[in-house]
Amino acid sequence: MISILEARSAGLFGPGKILPNIVSGVIVGVVALPLSMAFAIASGARPEQGLYTAIVAGALVSALGGSRTQIAGPTGAFIAILASITARYGVDGLQLATLMAGVILLLMGLTKLGGIIKFIPAPVIVGFTTGIAVIIWVGQWRYFFGLPAVPDAHFHVKLWHLLQLLPALDPATTAIGVASLVLTLAPAHVPGLRKVPGPLVALTAATVAQYVFGFKGVATIGSAFGGIPQQLPALTLPDISVSRMIELTGPAFAIAMLGAIESLLSAVVADGMAGTRHDSNQELVGQGIANICSPLLGGFAATGAIARTATNIRYGGSSPLAGIVHAATLLVIIVLLAPMAAYVPLATLAAILFVVAFNMSEIRHFLRMLRIAPRADGAILLITCLLTVLTDLVVAVNIGVILATLRFMQRMAASVDIQRQTDEHLESELQRNGLQQLPAGVLVYAIEGPFFFGAVENFERALGHTHTDPHILVLRLERVPFIDMTGLLTLEEVVRHLKRRGVHVVLCGANELVQRKLERIGLLDVIGRGNCVPGMEQALQRTQALQPAG
Repeated sequence: MISILEARSAGLFGPGKILPNIVSGVIVGVVALPLSMAFAIASGARPEQGLYTAIVAGALVSALGGSRTQIAGPTGAFIAILASITARYGVDGLQLATLMAGVILLLMGLTKLGGIIKFIPAPVIVGFTTGIAVIIWVGQWRYFFGLPAVPDAHFHVKLWHLLQLLPALDPATTAIGVASLVLTLAPAHVPGLRKVPGPLVALTAATVAQYVFGFKGVATIGSAFGGIPQQLPALTLPDISVSRMIELTGPAFAIAMLGAIESLLSAVVADGMAGTRHDSNQELVGQGIANICSPLLGGFAATGAIARTATNIRYGGSSPLAGIVHAATLLVIIVLLAPMAAYVPLATLAAILFVVAFNMSEIRHFLRMLRIAPRADGAILLITCLLTVLTDLVVAVNIGVILATLRFMQRMAASVDIQRQTDEHLESELQRNGLQQLPAGVLVYAIEGPFFFGAVENFERALGHTHTDPHILVLRLERVPFIDMTGLLTLEEVVRHLKRRGVHVVLCGANELVQRKLERIGLLDVIGRGNCVPGMEQALQRTQALQPAG
């Protein structure tokens, strides 16, 4: 209820504010109609299940989420992963995986993990988004051209089959597909019609044409699915068993992670357009509850829809009321106009998805990132995109994140500087201690940066340049923000090794966190507690005390 309470405190339910949100909600509901059915069919479900998802998830996310203007429902980003789950486990398996994903999202929100999603690197997000767009585009060729069904196989095999079948396309189906594509795109380029939703124009025109002329050979929702029921389904539980839940754990986590990414990205876009600030943890709570309830009422996975959220804001939506009205609009359409859905050509829905795929691909952004990004980031972008297309989204995101993490650690390790300090570096500290130069047999090294496992090699290499053993080695830790277990063990090993060779080690400038870790591992007792000092001046005093007598 966070978004509703915030909207109320901001006066968004007052006079003059309710009507714009109702109008926006109706418009978004109309826009969501063809998209919801198209996404459902592309995901391997029935068209009405997309509508049920938009109704249930749309209302719950608006009421319980962390963004005032978020519109939720089925989205294009889910198509690739949901289609693979449906093909393998059936619609019932998809619904159980969705329910499990809802629980995961709810737990993520309750445990305040909403901020973690923003650490997924941009090349990974853009890479898998573009890959998904390619899958959607190719996956709709069958409906757009009226081609026979192809075997369920890897992308490259399916693509090869489709290319071989193209000469056998159905002329009437292809004509409707092309006309629908033109009608979907046209309003945005015609003055005076730019606010008219293109998908609605295409859906209405193609449905009326099919109803009037009854083109033979054109697949419709009626011929493929038998039409759409005029009411919501009864509350039902998916087939739940321990073995099935274990089997669907991977798909459920994939849905949850993608849903979290997509919904929070959508909320960020909404904040930029509306000047608001969402609560990422509450948004995940709302998304979790929505995905738990959606499969109970015949739906499947839902998340924040960027395009519909943007449409909501552009038409005046400023409170959760718009999202709730959007859901109510879809419910009214089902009750009143469901019989007409039997005449909706699948080629029209495919044309709409062609446009969705193109917008999702952000091809210009993809090519620009490929051109200007560092070589390693460009490679991660391409690898993630290719793995999304050729394997699956889970593998692509996992490998993309792992590669980006390894690249980040490599950069972090390279940024850690271990430098020997000379009399010139220490001039001011020496003068304050009444010294002209470092005492004989004293070496000083400064470590700058996090002393973690990636930086250990730099540390060992720097000390290896010392060809003769000093009498005293001073390690400056003022600029070490943290030290991990590998760093601690390496430091301990070096200290013990030097101690056996008769070299005293003095540590100076360690912050409270680092010093606690040194204490816990017992390193302060190894070097002697008097050899861990607050700063360089005290370290110089300690070196004088450690000098051999005479």
